[in-house]
Amino acid sequence: MAVPFTLLGLDHIVLRVCHIDRMMGFYQSVLGCTLEKIQAEIGLYQLRAGRHLIDLIPLDGTLGRLGGAGPGEQGRNLEHFCLEITPFNDAAIRAHLAAHGVTVGSTGIRNGAQGEGPSIYLTDPEGNNVELKAAP
Repeated sequence: MAVPFTLLGLDHIVLRVCHIDRMMGFYQSVLGCTLEKIQAEIGLYQLRAGRHLIDLIPLDGTLGRLGGAGPGEQGRNLEHFCLEITPFNDAAIRAHLAAHGVTVGSTGIRNGAQGEGPSIYLTDPEGNNVELKAAP
């Protein structure tokens, strides 16, 4: 049976978080996301990341309580997610992240939805791995 739709890509990702203020600060101040919407009554904080959204849900909120144990030393909610960026200036990215106390991994040529290109890995304040990858 044929699938009755065409996938266009990721629309959003949802992270269950322990410290909403720290995570909002990181994604806004360090990565440049903008606040899209807050639905405090259900515990949903949406950040715009280019064409996509990163939703943060605190563990003590209505939505956050639905998922059981949250991220911690024994595990994460996902392996990593990738944000496409432009321009990709390795030295400038490293300097910016260092100024915010963010430790980064090595830069490498990696494959993604738009093909191969340079990317760098970092970790957010709650241990989620984030890849920043050059747009083609």
